[in-house]
Amino acid sequence: MIVKDEFLSRLRKIFDLNLYEVKVWTALLSRGTSTAGELSNISDVPRSRTYDILESLEKKGFIIMKLGKPIKFVALKPDEVVERVKKNLAKYTLERTKRLETLKGDEVLLELTELFTKGIKFVEPSDLSGSLRGRQNLYNHMDMMFRDAEKTITIVTTAEGLNRKFEALMPNLEKCKKRGVKIRIAAPINKNNIKSAKDLKSVAEVKDLQEIKARFIIIDSTQIMFMLLDDEKFHPNYDIGVWINTEFFSQALEQMFELAWKNMKKV
Repeated sequence: MIVKDEFLSRLRKIFDLNLYEVKVWTALLSRGTSTAGELSNISDVPRSRTYDILESLEKKGFIIMKLGKPIKFVALKPDEVVERVKKNLAKYTLERTKRLETLKGDEVLLELTELFTKGIKFVEPSDLSGSLRGRQNLYNHMDMMFRDAEKTITIVTTAEGLNRKFEALMPNLEKCKKRGVKIRIAAPINKNNIKSAKDLKSVAEVKDLQEIKARFIIIDSTQIMFMLLDDEKFHPNYDIGVWINTEFFSQALEQMFELAWKNMKKV
């Protein structure tokens, strides 16, 4: 049975398998039950690697090993594989989460924190800057900036960006609101995002920005993150943002925003 490379590539991404694993697995699916030697011939995977690959697939819940001479391997129904993989992934995630939770107060975390704080002392705040790639990385950094906010948060975004930020950042914005942080959001309002805009009013003052297309946030007039690309033209994975800790530039941008804010309509 010949399996197209495109299909193998999709399986690798979906099930997080390497090339040899998907080759052996699909070969076994086509046979139902088979030996390592036979699967090596069918899948074009070196015989010396086939046993290791089959053991890996068994541990991950893709196949069953049938003891005997010779040892045979049995394919499971694909829907059964999906359920097993889901259970294994949930178990793995829970174990990892528990392991990370135990780090609170642990010597490892204390040493890591000490390394960070000692290193940061040699860096002037005005020199702190960085670039981020990928929308999820941008949102993760925004979350961190929001946690540090003490007085004000200013968000300027696009129409669709308003929906995304509502989904990704609302819980953190609610916490900021409870701390007394003043939040302002400006974005083009239309029928596709009016619900998000109204929901965001519970934590922020929201206004309709039609004349300018921009994407940036300002925290306490000291930190800025601005996105460099048009979110309608680029894939989320290629989104790029620049973060700068600079009071001088932040205050200047905030002052220019104030002029535009006065002329915007409330939602």
